[in-house]
Amino acid sequence: MKNVKNWGNTPTIQSNLIPFHSVEQLREIMLNTTSTIPRGMGRSYGDSGLNNTIISTTDFNQIKECDMTTGQIVCESGVTFAAIIKRVLPLGWFLPVTPGTKFVSIGGAISANVHGKNHHVHGSLSNHIIYIDVMQTDGQVIRATKTENSDLFFNTCGGMGLTGIITDVCLQLIPVETAYIRQKTIRAKNLTEIMDYFETYNDWTYSVAWIDCLAKGDNLGRSVLMLGEHAVISELQKKKRRVPLKIKAKRKKSIPFFFPNWALNNWSIRLFNFFYYFFNSEKTSIIDYDTFFYPLDGINNWNKMYGNRGFTQYQCVFPLKTSRDGLTELLSKISARGLGSFLAVLKRFGNETLPGLTFPMEGYTLALDFPMNDATLDLMNELDDIVKKFGGRLYLAKDSRMSASLFQSTYTNFKDFQPFKKYIDSKNHLSSLQSKRLKMHD
Repeated sequence: MKNVKNWGNTPTIQSNLIPFHSVEQLREIMLNTTSTIPRGMGRSYGDSGLNNTIISTTDFNQIKECDMTTGQIVCESGVTFAAIIKRVLPLGWFLPVTPGTKFVSIGGAISANVHGKNHHVHGSLSNHIIYIDVMQTDGQVIRATKTENSDLFFNTCGGMGLTGIITDVCLQLIPVETAYIRQKTIRAKNLTEIMDYFETYNDWTYSVAWIDCLAKGDNLGRSVLMLGEHAVISELQKKKRRVPLKIKAKRKKSIPFFFPNWALNNWSIRLFNFFYYFFNSEKTSIIDYDTFFYPLDGINNWNKMYGNRGFTQYQCVFPLKTSRDGLTELLSKISARGLGSFLAVLKRFGNETLPGLTFPMEGYTLALDFPMNDATLDLMNELDDIVKKFGGRLYLAKDSRMSASLFQSTYTNFKDFQPFKKYIDSKNHLSSLQSKRLKMHD
């Protein structure tokens, strides 16, 4: 038994962590384990992927096929996005969808059906999966696609590991000429302006905004919008054109200890927000993919900034028709309470209606990091009421404290997921602390 926790550093549980290296080993484990959950790199924030017994996919991490004619890659579920990029980028291919860290496993990313800065154009990760092989609790491996065993496919994509353990994945990549991004930066003075910019620049492939969640009055929601496109060779400086698909290695910084719990407070967050807003001038530049997609991956253990009590990310989405009112009320509540988020990110989702426990809907999603304490827990309870009032929902991969009633009332496809879960796993062989808390199964 060992202490196990996810990226939010809370909760910590004692668990039997079982690795495997082959499908045969996994089958033996599944047939001899009564209650378990798969877990990849532990980059979800809360209590998903946690159980008294955990099947770890981290050693099941081989890239099996890499067809650079079609851009299709077949790999085991423990392979990380970082490993995929390392293999395929020098050959002119890149991930079709990526979250804000490359240190996630492909199996975990599918289980959360991750989205990125291009959702309004390319949708969630499941749109780019050719097939998944999923081991059931009886040891049988079933291949699922959008048309073959589609119930298993769509309930596994976003199903948080509750419908089986993904073994192999076939992913469709996208072609790129370089390892760089052409980024356009625009400052917006308030929420109205930033949302107008999102709509104006909706044809850009990538868009994301940092947002000052402590600004008030006419400045409520002031933001910095970052737009991006994969750069072509002709846009690079001559020196970079020699090796356009490779970037210079960077020295990583590290946070060796937990910050004091008082370090991220109202004043330090206000100071950071002030400098971030005013020092991000409006410009167009060429930056490497790591800087654009994964700015925090350059800091080892950045989650320790929030102190030893841990933190959570509150990520919600509002439908398009209520996004402006919902975000205005939510940001006004946060600003009035003076409990800002050090990292606050706004994105535009496109129209995506999928079976299963899909998080995105056409509209706007806001992600906020909060340290775990009584004040922020009270605030998040109030934010829950706003999310429900305006027809939104919370992201399961970031959740650590949502109520079962909020989950079941806002995830409209839950009424279909629950009977499928009962059919595919009648004894709840696969369950997590999160699935029990949210009553995702009987």
